[in-house]
Amino acid sequence: SDEENWYCECPKLYTGKLCQFATCDENPCGNGATCFPKSRRDAVCLCPYGRSGMLCSDAINITQPSFSGTDVFGYTSFLAYSTIPNITFYYEFRLKFQLANHHSALQDNLIFFTGQKGQGLNGDDFLELGLRNGRVVYSYNLGSGTATIISKPLDLTLNAHVIHLGRNLQKGWLKVDDQKNKTVTSPGRLVGLNVFSQFYLGGYREYTPELLPKGPRFKNGFQGCIFEVQVRTSFNQGFKSPGTPEGHPNSGRSVGQCKDSPCSLIKCRNGGKCIETGSTVYCDCLTGWKGAFCTETVSVCEPEHDPPHQCLQGSTCVPLPNGYTCHCPLGTTGTYCEQG
Repeated sequence: SDEENWYCECPKLYTGKLCQFATCDENPCGNGATCFPKSRRDAVCLCPYGRSGMLCSDAINITQPSFSGTDVFGYTSFLAYSTIPNITFYYEFRLKFQLANHHSALQDNLIFFTGQKGQGLNGDDFLELGLRNGRVVYSYNLGSGTATIISKPLDLTLNAHVIHLGRNLQKGWLKVDDQKNKTVTSPGRLVGLNVFSQFYLGGYREYTPELLPKGPRFKNGFQGCIFEVQVRTSFNQGFKSPGTPEGHPNSGRSVGQCKDSPCSLIKCRNGGKCIETGSTVYCDCLTGWKGAFCTETVSVCEPEHDPPHQCLQGSTCVPLPNGYTCHCPLGTTGTYCEQG
């Protein structure tokens, strides 16, 4: 009948007569994971802090967090701790890190960040540490201009690197590994750092780093492990781990335990490749295969099939033993229903 003689061409990742179905509507992911549609039929679960596995159902204990930078879906792995109190006039940070590989040292990677509104828009106070071109970059803005210290190139033969940095009023200092201590004085007259955002480690919650401060903006999340992060906010107190309770993040995404490999527990079939980003893990299937473990074939009539079928004008593709045929709606004919 005439009512049936129309159809919707759906954008990617939507299906149904009215394009009403998205893979993540029936979200298979557990425990507050971020669901991302890998294809029209399959979802990837980006696991929250403390969870791992294909559906984020496995609990993992993280003592040394490993970060995987920005994944193919555009999300960074990160940990977020509660705002660090009393860092207005004085602070010292200590931490160690291990790079995933030499290449990751040359990228533009964020190690930690905290800002006034969590954004570091122009004029907003912020404190930030990262890697650029194989060097450690430490920046802060007390509201009257940015101060930046850049270390000498890291010795990439070292297994782990140690950073010790601090600030007293306008004066900041940075010591990396066995390099000489470097100092800087921030411009302008302001002497206090006013930040209210959470303390982000390894990456940032936002989908894009656009919200990070303009000057020292780092494009990627960190790749590798960061451990033993400690801070003190007066010269005569002891160092403590960030977080409330101490050492506990408020949230996180795709963060694994250092040296653990979630892929060791998963077998992708039919030439599929296991991809792990922190605690998030999934199978990347070869053309023609789909499903969580690449065990299902993609039918010649399915939208994922390569090449796609040629049936036109709302006709129905019907698979045959070798190939397919098009069932034409009223008023069309031809192999692909291309003739009126």
